[in-house]
This record gives sequence, structure tokens and C-alpha cells, in this order.
Amino acid sequence: MAIELPYDLLPELSPLSWLIGSWEGQGRLGAGEEDSQIFYQRIDFGETGLPFLQYRAETWLSEEDGTLIRPLTFESGYWAIDRQRHSADVGPGMKPADPVPAYRSAEDVERLRKNETDFPITATITHPGSMSELYYGIVRGPQIQLNADAVLQGTLAGTYHSANRIYGLVNGQMFWRWDVVETDGEEPKPHASGILDKMPSENDGRLPPGKPHLPGKHEA
Repeated sequence: MAIELPYDLLPELSPLSWLIGSWEGQGRLGAGEEDSQIFYQRIDFGETGLPFLQYRAETWLSEEDGTLIRPLTFESGYWAIDRQRHSADVGPGMKPADPVPAYRSAEDVERLRKNETDFPITATITHPGSMSELYYGIVRGPQIQLNADAVLQGTLAGTYHSANRIYGLVNGQMFWRWDVVETDGEEPKPHASGILDKMPSENDGRLPPGKPHLPGKHEA
């Protein structure tokens, strides 16, 4: 599948460009056995004009035919190439960034490679129930591996120690898997997995929350 880069995309985002847009599809909880619960999910990756992608995932328990049962969970966050901070970065807080970009070309971005095949990346993901995760990992072409480096939990959070996630583009579809370590010392266990289709570009990021692209399957 050819990946078309937006003409105004920041060069620093090019290793993550295949994520940009809206993705929808089904998955299963746990290890994906036939009797496990099915969910329907929409994931949006959007540009912000800054050197990171905005991430949002909305997930509903569903029937096998796609009929939505009830909301399951929501996630939001930001994904970016991992590197040293420079003057063109915004913050802390609302402190403005230097308007001159640090990376102006593909050649500049090449310096950020971890090795011949991998770029280092970082992602922050926030969940309902007072929990946030900080991930580090790599992007290798249309493949991503993420491992949780830190988990911030409040009083509403359940038992959750760490996690890892993988994403891959296969024949135009996004395949992903999420494994979780509930308590320190345990091995990661399958938490959820899914297969998502890329939505038409004219719908990317424009459907209201709670309304996945499922004509005839979710309307009242």
C-alpha cells in the first residue's frame, strides 16, 4: 500500500505518517478466543501543526455484526519521535516555541534514527479512571512497538502495572495488540487485539464522538 504524505507535513512526522487518519474495525478482548467479548473501535491520528500526532481511540462493546451495545472506554494522547528537546518545542505549559523548525528536511530527520531501520518514538496515553501511561518504543517502516515506561494511577484506577503494544500495517489494514502486566513480577497477558480499516480521507477526524462509520448498524 502506497503511503501519500501530506504536502505540508512536518518532516519530523514522516516516520509516523502512515498512522494519520481515521481507522475503524472490530477486535476481541483477552487472547481473542471465539467466546471472548467483541468490541468495535475507532482510532484517529491527527496533525496539530506541532511535531507530534494527536491520538484518540473510542471503543464500544458490540455484536459480531457491528451493532453497538455500550461504550467500553476512551483513550487520548500524543505520539512523537523521541529525541532531545530543542528551542522549537512548545512549553513547558504555554511557553511559545521558537518559530524556526529544528528539522526542515528528510535528511535532517534521518539523524534521529536509532539504527539503520528504527526511529525511537514516545507516546502518552490517558485513560478514564485516573490513569496515564508513558510509552517508549520504535517505529520500523509501518510497524510500531511500544513498551510502558511509567504508569500514573489515581484512586479510580484498577490493578495495572505496565503494558506493551504493537501496531502494524498489513494490506492496508491496521493490526494491533495490547498486552498487560497486572502486578509486578507477572508475565504480560493478552488484553485486547483488533483489525481496523482505513476510513475515506474526507471523513478523517470529522465524525462526532460516539458515531463510528457504521451505516445502518448503530442508528436508533
